[in-house]
Amino acid sequence: MSLVELADLPLRLVIGNKRYSSWSLRPWLLLRQFGVPFEEVRLALDTPGFANAIVGLSPSRKVPALHHGDLVLWDSLAICEYANEQFLDGKGWPSDRMARARARAAACEMHSGFAALRGQLPMHVARMSTTPTWQADAQADIDRIQDLWRGLRNAHGNSGDFLCGDFGIVDAMFAPVAVRFRGYGVACDQQATDYVKALYALPALGEWIEAGTAESERLEKYESR
Repeated sequence: MSLVELADLPLRLVIGNKRYSSWSLRPWLLLRQFGVPFEEVRLALDTPGFANAIVGLSPSRKVPALHHGDLVLWDSLAICEYANEQFLDGKGWPSDRMARARARAAACEMHSGFAALRGQLPMHVARMSTTPTWQADAQADIDRIQDLWRGLRNAHGNSGDFLCGDFGIVDAMFAPVAVRFRGYGVACDQQATDYVKALYALPALGEWIEAGTAESERLEKYESR
């Protein structure tokens, strides 16, 4: 089936709990913020229902997973790249070649790195804390992320409030970090503070946080952090 033929088929995105699922947030936010219509299939993480349902929905048995006709994609960044080609006419990345290259490098670093941050500050959209409890390796991740943000904003952010001006894939990749920074009371420089505010001002992120806060399911491994 060609991409043209696929364009007329419904899109379905399988996600986990909005309260906790940082990987689900990334493609969901990109699609919603750009106004791409899709059906949302939410599976509660770490439940028998999830284990039973995910087998037929995601080859990796993880979320997110995108279904478009016979095509199934099971990786957040791959989903964002596909959406950019199929629905966004390339607007998910900056038009400037250098900005686009740097945005991709930052998105890929987020995609593959920052294990200490992920482990010690898991995403929790309803968390509000001002007591730092993380270790030095997580602080190193925090410092590196703010350095990344600062570099992109200084070089390419003059035309808007996001890392390369307009909202795009690189911002979707870092949105869960913004939720972590605010929820755990991470000390940020002024540029990082302003960037987090810009992300929180997105209607789509507000919708996700409101829904995640209202969810009834609780997972102790996230609530106890």
